Amino acid sequence: MARSAADVEATTGDIAAQGDLDAVVNAANAELMPGGGVAGAIHRAAGPELAEACRPLAPITPGQAVVTEAFRLPNRWVIHCLGPRYGIDEPADGLLADCYRNALRLAEEYRMESVGFPALSTGAFGYPFREAARVAVDTIDETLAGLETPPRLVRFVFFSDRDRQEFEAVRNAGGG
Repeated sequence: MARSAADVEATTGDIAAQGDLDAVVNAANAELMPGGGVAGAIHRAAGPELAEACRPLAPITPGQAVVTEAFRLPNRWVIHCLGPRYGIDEPADGLLADCYRNALRLAEEYRMESVGFPALSTGAFGYPFREAARVAVDTIDETLAGLETPPRLVRFVFFSDRDRQEFEAVRNAGGG
């Protein structure tokens, strides 16, 4: 029997500075190497050991998720997800849903109590924010309900107040 539903919250801030979470999710590239945006911030904060830990796990495909230690981050784990490139990796909505689903399954497998997500695929990968938020809301709710031992807290960490407010509007409207 699944325990009570997880709390899902949204905040504006730095994904690499969420010290009260067991894990943060990296919006990774296929090679799991440092890049711009979320991947760059996480790798810079974690230190060069993160890239070394990622090397044998790469490459990953859109929708896939893998776990490493967090090294110098204030968390224990990093879940690396490769989101779809909008208009290129299809079906984009299914692959984006797989990112959230697979990350939450890894959180359960590693007994993570709390996990923080960025807005996967919405930066350089071009996924329209509102559409991505609908996929995230629907998939998180559906996946959490199906897990035996879900994390107790799922936090979405957005770079801007505008993105957080738009996500909250989608969530309050019931997703898609």
